[in-house]
Amino acid sequence: MTLTCPTLRICMSILVLGTMLLPVAYAASDEQLECAGKADNIERLECYDALSAARSQAGKPALEAKPPEPPAPAMRSYLTRSWDLDNKDEELLGEHQSPLKPHRVSYLIVRTTSETNMQPYSPAHGSVTLPVELDRTEIKFQFSQKARVLNSVKLNALGITSFRLWGAYTQQSSWQAFNDGNSSPFRETIYEPELILTMSTGNQSGLKLVNLGYVHQSNGRNKELSRSWNRLYLQGGWESDTWSALLRGWYRIPEAGGQDDIPDIQDYNGRADVTLRWAPQDGSQIVGLTLRNNLSLGPNRGFMQLDWATPVKLNQSAKLHVQITTGYGETLIDYNFRQTTFGLGVSFRDW
Repeated sequence: MTLTCPTLRICMSILVLGTMLLPVAYAASDEQLECAGKADNIERLECYDALSAARSQAGKPALEAKPPEPPAPAMRSYLTRSWDLDNKDEELLGEHQSPLKPHRVSYLIVRTTSETNMQPYSPAHGSVTLPVELDRTEIKFQFSQKARVLNSVKLNALGITSFRLWGAYTQQSSWQAFNDGNSSPFRETIYEPELILTMSTGNQSGLKLVNLGYVHQSNGRNKELSRSWNRLYLQGGWESDTWSALLRGWYRIPEAGGQDDIPDIQDYNGRADVTLRWAPQDGSQIVGLTLRNNLSLGPNRGFMQLDWATPVKLNQSAKLHVQITTGYGETLIDYNFRQTTFGLGVSFRDW
């Protein structure tokens, strides 16, 4: 049969169009043939499903990558948050008034002593016999806070990066709460205001701060039972991951003639002290050790206080607190009286 020209043109057009579509057809048929070649019906169906899902997703834009979560802020170390060495408290407060911060540990304990001091003595007033009998067991409590007086001032000199001024106040009372026969008197209350200039080194560990301080300590009593003194001190603060140490030495400011209640207090209460603190990062407990010494070859006298605290299950704002002391100066009226005490109670806030 002879083809006419119109029929020939149609055939050639079909041939050219088929040639252009051939790669696409083969590409599609290869994937389909791969699925069709699977003998197992379930595998063949899963292959077709996967092929269909791939084709439906081909035209969709890629999902935007999820931005990485910011890293968790690093925990502030004990000395850093106690003295605001990184200025975080100051940044949060802005122009607002500085709140009170813990200074020393605040606690309330029931304590018992190995011996009561019925005749307090000092070279200035001699020996005084107390008019009432004292119980060996009493309640001892301490309140200690500080607040910023001057905001941080930045500088770069002699290894110091900033300094600020604090005002601190500590009050400690010994209450004969169980001495009903003598109207449960307060045996001793010690008042201790301080001014502290804190200088930060900017170090992440090792020596982190240097404190220059003025401290007055008094029991507020009259005449023979009066005990008071004033000191200037230099203190350094060191820290690692779980340990911190505050080492302090002081100079006693001389009293005017005839006004010194306790001229020999440094022979008993010492000339320097160190406070060590250990706290694991899980916050399960805190151990504190304070050592005080007169730095004399003879006679050498000192004082030790060991504190242990762990969070109380029923109330996370307080900690079960155990305190053991031994040596001279457990209270100011007992500055030259040696005794050993054991106390159990609760402590509050961070220390």
